[in-house]
Amino acid sequence: MTDDLTRMTAQTLAGQIASGQVSAVEVAQAHLDRIGAVDGDVHAFLHVSGESALAQARTVDAAHARGEAGASALAGVPLALKDILVQKGSPATAGSKILQGWIPPYNATVTDRLLDAGIVILGKTNLDEFAMGSSTENSAYGPTRNPWDLTRIPGGSGGGSAAALAAFEAPLAIGTDTGGSIRQPASVTGTVGAKPTYGGVSRYGVISLASSLDQVGPCARNVMDTALLHEVIAGHDPRDSTSINRPVPKVVDAVRRGQSDGVAGMKIGVVKELGGEGYQAGVLESFDAAVAALTDAGAEIVEVSCPHFRYALAAYYLILPSECSSNLARFDAMRYGLRVGDIADGGNLVSAEAVMAATRGQGFGAEVKRRIILGTYALSAGYYDAYYGSAQKVRTLIRQDFEKAYGAADVLISPASPVTAFALGEKVNDPMAMYLNDLATIPGSLAGIPAMSVPSGIASDTGLPVGLQIMGPTLGEEPMYRVAAAFEQMYVAANGRTVADSAPELEVSV
Repeated sequence: MTDDLTRMTAQTLAGQIASGQVSAVEVAQAHLDRIGAVDGDVHAFLHVSGESALAQARTVDAAHARGEAGASALAGVPLALKDILVQKGSPATAGSKILQGWIPPYNATVTDRLLDAGIVILGKTNLDEFAMGSSTENSAYGPTRNPWDLTRIPGGSGGGSAAALAAFEAPLAIGTDTGGSIRQPASVTGTVGAKPTYGGVSRYGVISLASSLDQVGPCARNVMDTALLHEVIAGHDPRDSTSINRPVPKVVDAVRRGQSDGVAGMKIGVVKELGGEGYQAGVLESFDAAVAALTDAGAEIVEVSCPHFRYALAAYYLILPSECSSNLARFDAMRYGLRVGDIADGGNLVSAEAVMAATRGQGFGAEVKRRIILGTYALSAGYYDAYYGSAQKVRTLIRQDFEKAYGAADVLISPASPVTAFALGEKVNDPMAMYLNDLATIPGSLAGIPAMSVPSGIASDTGLPVGLQIMGPTLGEEPMYRVAAAFEQMYVAANGRTVADSAPELEVSV
């Protein structure tokens, strides 16, 4: 029963809970047992809220016993929450020592929406410190491992959430995407992850990295579950000044349309600049097969050129460090989290400045320090226009490239990551090599458009998952989900199951 429950889709679990075939408590306990069995090797979770999760599940069961309808289409389904969103009474670390021991006194808007929907939060997942990284090796609490191969990375920064899905520890997860931190982990773990239009999901209660880029999004093992979760967490929030006051896109209906009508009559653009040199052969082979499948299904494939994408990586790694250097200034040892260095070696009290320097020196990891230094330099007097200002101009040009491309296509596609999962430690000492993992995802983040990764198959050269990135125009989640659902259905028809369901069983240590 436990194995069956942990391998069901979120939609199926919700249906069985609603019909009384299984209780929400049984479902939650099955996933807690799975976490207990495998997470010592995967390390997807930083904190497991077993008692809290079971209490939430009992609330769902009590409502059903009273004859009440479920609070949402996902009532009673467990979820893994990235540890950059706050949950009242649960530790929040953002993967950093500087927040060690901090217990938030409030919920993020997304957390409230999950709880209001009856979704059971199992715990908080691992991430690169303050979401800075592409491998989850920058976490102060140790790396997460890819369930497909425990010697490899699960992507980043949201590797914990993606690994929890791929290891069948949770059927749903929440991630955040600044430059690809939902899409790239989804790609390398064979799961689905969506970055909504910037402002489509509230950022209130999300520990900020780069405020003009950060976006919360849904993650799951299939497209329908992702869409169901998307509709739960999306919508306007007056507490977030960047929140869009527009109706939530009907992505669940879009998925159903993709499943029933496919992609016939749609124009799908292949981005010329997102492929070729720097992309693994197995990734390109899988992408070409995906394009062929979409063509056979009746889509019109057009090549589009976005010439300013070649500058996206450089622009992003000026904008992001500049904004993170400002956001992380709040961690000063005076308000919350870590505080060290009050007493000097001689036993005397030291200045506030010295305490701040000692705390930040000990509390921040190497990658965070690197980006703070770079961002502070880019914003300094005499350099602002040359660096940060110029990067923002490039950002505008990239937006214009997208606008032109959407004049020729309904959605755009590319590989979601240039490579499959690489070995732990392979790139950790080479920041430039690590940054290149975001090559395909960064343009969409700079433009604020919706984008998602859906598994496109297994790379022939590594035997590991490959992701297909689908990008929609601003507020264009519906055509994006339609294409994703149609492609997933074609893949299952050809292969008998989703990529996620093809994952090898974990050989866990005793």
